[in-house]
Amino acid sequence: MGVITYDTEIPSSISASKIFKAVVLDVGPLVTKIMPQDIKIVEMLEGDGGVGIIKVIHFGEGRQYKSVKHRVDAIDKENLTHTDSIVEGDVLGEAIESITYHVKIVATEDGGSICKKRSIYNTKVDQRSVNCKNYIIAML
Repeated sequence: MGVITYDTEIPSSISASKIFKAVVLDVGPLVTKIMPQDIKIVEMLEGDGGVGIIKVIHFGEGRQYKSVKHRVDAIDKENLTHTDSIVEGDVLGEAIESITYHVKIVATEDGGSICKKRSIYNTKVDQRSVNCKNYIIAML
């Protein structure tokens, strides 16, 4: 019924290629090691690790949400871009149909990088609804 978009930029002293590898290519095994209390397991349902893969992230005990299903929509290793969508899960609640994330890692002159992320929330209800906006803000 509507779309709400948020843009964020996160600077890092780590090179663009290393950030892309960690955040995009190795995120499943890496996130369970870094945050074992938050992410219990990343389960691959379909695909070979590239575009079209479907994975379910199961959150740790006592977390606000139980699981979320992601679909990888695009990966461009040369341009360090990645697009994926949350297509199912209790994180979507009653107000959100799906969430799409567009990530681009940009190298900086000092050898670091900037992670540019656009989050697109496709709503089931009128995006001007106070409840819808509050729900999305709470998710951020």
